[in-house]
Amino acid sequence: MDNSAGIKKNVISGFFWKAMESGGDQLVTFFISVILARLLGPEKYGTMATMLIFIAIANVVIQNGFQTALIQKKRVDGTDLSSVFWTGLIISAVLYAVIFAASPFIADFFDDADIIPMLRVLSLILFFGAVTSVEIAIAARSMNFRVQCSSTITADIISGAFGIAAAFKGLGTWALVIQQLMKNLVLMLLMYVRLKWRPELKISAARLKDLFDYGWKVLVSGLIDTAYTNIYTPFISVLYDASMVGYYNRGNQFPQVIVNSMAATMQAVMLPAFSTLQDEKKQAGRMLRRAVKLSSFVMFPVLFGIAATADSIVMVLLGESWMPAVPLIRLCCLSYSVWHIHVANLQAINANGRSDIYLKLEIIKKLIGILVLILSIRTGIIGMIFMKAAFDYICTFINGWPNKKIIGYGPFDQWADILPEFLLSAGMFTIVTAVEFIYTGSYSFYGNAAALEGINCILLLCIQVVTGAAVYFAAALIFRMESLRYLIETIELLVKRKL
Repeated sequence: MDNSAGIKKNVISGFFWKAMESGGDQLVTFFISVILARLLGPEKYGTMATMLIFIAIANVVIQNGFQTALIQKKRVDGTDLSSVFWTGLIISAVLYAVIFAASPFIADFFDDADIIPMLRVLSLILFFGAVTSVEIAIAARSMNFRVQCSSTITADIISGAFGIAAAFKGLGTWALVIQQLMKNLVLMLLMYVRLKWRPELKISAARLKDLFDYGWKVLVSGLIDTAYTNIYTPFISVLYDASMVGYYNRGNQFPQVIVNSMAATMQAVMLPAFSTLQDEKKQAGRMLRRAVKLSSFVMFPVLFGIAATADSIVMVLLGESWMPAVPLIRLCCLSYSVWHIHVANLQAINANGRSDIYLKLEIIKKLIGILVLILSIRTGIIGMIFMKAAFDYICTFINGWPNKKIIGYGPFDQWADILPEFLLSAGMFTIVTAVEFIYTGSYSFYGNAAALEGINCILLLCIQVVTGAAVYFAAALIFRMESLRYLIETIELLVKRKL
């Protein structure tokens, strides 16, 4: 077997198991969150979303730089892993102390004294994340995603049970805190038990410097991206209230369930795969093209479909009290529909050792993004999210531009390749939207609560899903789309390898 065929099979097998892990994680978490959303309401979810901003930023500091450097480095031994392990715990302790001390000021800013004890307890996640980041790097290097898959889904189920039980006991937002803590703790313990690696009592400054020389740019890029991604929550909190933050959080989560699964899978599998092709640019270009086309064939119709069925989904899963989230779901779907393109391009850049380009791209995009946010404030929350979505499409050209030179596959080539999938998905969106209009006699971008009252929303949703899927796949077969052939080939290879 030649190197190309071997890499292809490892990538596809790894992609399957990582997709199972990410997809299972997002799916289980999503359904648990639906139950909790019905029990707790928008305001408590808004409070939790506010606290998670600080945890997310701190986790980037602990995990992003060194974890990516461990995966990208050609040769890694126990000294590298132990050095990162102990350094991560030290950084976690420092950041925990900072958040602990800052909790009263954060609570004052958001005018919510309950944040103080909850944020201090929730921040214990940082220690678990420091350990898990090394475990994930070990699994990713060997593309052993089976362990991570089963561990993650098990942790989701156990933590979900704790969270739901706490919600039924009337613990309010503390139920969400308990769920998050248990998820991270159980995942860390399961990975630790199932992986053979154990940390040694040593730290090498030389090894850390070597990893940091590459990783610091990824770290700074991750900080910029995480801060920018979460910047809308405090803006909405200040301009509106906790309930509107809850609506935005829900609207964001529906497409995020799908996107995070695909993004986590692509990041975990493509970085080590591209890293093995640093000296084979044409093959890397072909791999990026296949990844972009195949992910577009899946992501475009799914997200456009969620956007088209948003009010039916909300009525079925969350209830009428959550209907203000409908327009936000639709706009967030538009925004997230191109994230797989961002991820594929950025992983190709990182794998070629160009974390300097990655950092420059993040700085440029986020500076423009903040300007877009400031200019959109007066347009209201709908205008803010719409302009964010429009800018995300522009970013596909910014992220893809360096790969024209690095591996010979730039943004214009990419859009030319995925335009059929995009147009077909847009057509499917129109047809699915028409189904709702025919079924109810009316349609509203902001949610069709009045028309859906007394309607069998489950039946409507089923009709919309079946119609959309039938139209999309029938058209793909009629036009003999290349991405459909890629999907069939991938499934056949998985079956032959018995997954």
